[in-house]
Amino acid sequence: MQIPKEKWKNNFSEWFDNVIFQAEIYDYGRYPIKGMGVWMPYGFKIRQNVINIIRKFLDETGHEEVLFPLLIPEYLLRKESEHIKGFEGEVYWVTKGGEEDLDIRLALRPTSEVAITYMESLWIKSYKELPKKYYQIVSIFRYETKATRPMIRLREVTTFKEAHTLHVSYEDAERQVKEAIEIYKKIFDTLGIPYILSERPEWDRFAGAEHTYAFDTLMPDGRALQIGTVHHLGQHFTKALDYKIQKADGSLDYPYQTSYGISDRVIAVSIAVNGDDHGPVLNPIIAPIKVVIIPIPAKTDEDNKKVENYCKEIQEKLSLAGISTVIDSDKEKTPGEKFYYWEMKGVPLRIEIGLREVNNETVTIKRRDTLEAKIIKKDELIKTVNELLSSLSEDLKKKAWDFFNSRIFYTNDVNEAKKILENRGGIIEVPWCGDNSCGLKIEEELNARVLGYPIDAKKTSDPCIICKKPSTNVLRVAKTY
Repeated sequence: MQIPKEKWKNNFSEWFDNVIFQAEIYDYGRYPIKGMGVWMPYGFKIRQNVINIIRKFLDETGHEEVLFPLLIPEYLLRKESEHIKGFEGEVYWVTKGGEEDLDIRLALRPTSEVAITYMESLWIKSYKELPKKYYQIVSIFRYETKATRPMIRLREVTTFKEAHTLHVSYEDAERQVKEAIEIYKKIFDTLGIPYILSERPEWDRFAGAEHTYAFDTLMPDGRALQIGTVHHLGQHFTKALDYKIQKADGSLDYPYQTSYGISDRVIAVSIAVNGDDHGPVLNPIIAPIKVVIIPIPAKTDEDNKKVENYCKEIQEKLSLAGISTVIDSDKEKTPGEKFYYWEMKGVPLRIEIGLREVNNETVTIKRRDTLEAKIIKKDELIKTVNELLSSLSEDLKKKAWDFFNSRIFYTNDVNEAKKILENRGGIIEVPWCGDNSCGLKIEEELNARVLGYPIDAKKTSDPCIICKKPSTNVLRVAKTY
């Protein structure tokens, strides 16, 4: 059975808002501060599963987790003027402690480059201690003035993973940038999120960065969403704080840095990327519940007891095999109501058990994505469930990539680019000479945002779409959140 995807594709914003609330993932818009939401228990477990994946890949590559204070003194934030300029309009300031005015204003952390550099200057003095790789998963606060969106554009980002690394040379920091990009690819591949990697243009780099690389994906409505960034910071912040280390030859020099971040957006995409009009379809790797068992009522109390006991037996087998399973034993709801509820929560597999299954020592399993039914013997339960979870995960990844790739277009015509963006959305690649003024003109002409350009240049024989000079690469443009 093919479940319709009309709401998911054609009215995505409404679909997403409804889904995260009805599935008891995230309560947004009812907490009395704009741009801040509440993770509900089911959503918090999804969030934990995503964080565990992020932690795994960072820990495996020698990153050490830290936890820095939420508050940053104004004088420290202003040590790097270009950095604070990039965030100035977005900083939340604490000016009072109780009834007393504070001597210095304190910023609610917008990001941590300056704060972490300051502490590194106290901890690390020699090249022998490098490279050093720290990360933390914390809340950051930015006074977002555009229309806020749950998990996507927030004033409190509650799941901000920021990594900060320190190196003796530019080349080693560059190597770290490449490692970070590979780590992010593994994270997104594991989550089944399709992406495109671009270098951000000079006018749209992170404040204080020499190079910014960004991962973008597409939401069902065709709008692009940035899901991860990697920055080569050079000596920018270490010079701002006049922080030097001793090198191998005994001389002193400013160390080099990188930073890279992922936010709540990666959880939003994990929920949204494989949806339909019944709700989300969670990849088993992040689903808090892998299997839900629905008892089908029998005609007598005695038979209902048999069904109930058999359901418990099946649940126990699955749980012992490490497969998180619940039984929906609510006697006030019909099976149909339960089907709707658990489909809305995106649980990957549903097992239906009635008297027929009890008598035949079978179970009926249905996949959440296709609702395809399979009747199997009890003895085949664990093997079949693991196979179905694996194939469902791979099928979801493939569908997501197919959808993503079908929305990437190339054109050398401004009017055609406008038409595609207005009617279909997606990511447009256009020939570009490499000049910033032409890049900014492309944004203006298409009323869209430049995402960046491929790291390995895509050469084309077409001239620049703006100035008609020879092109050196393509520029990627999209409507964005």
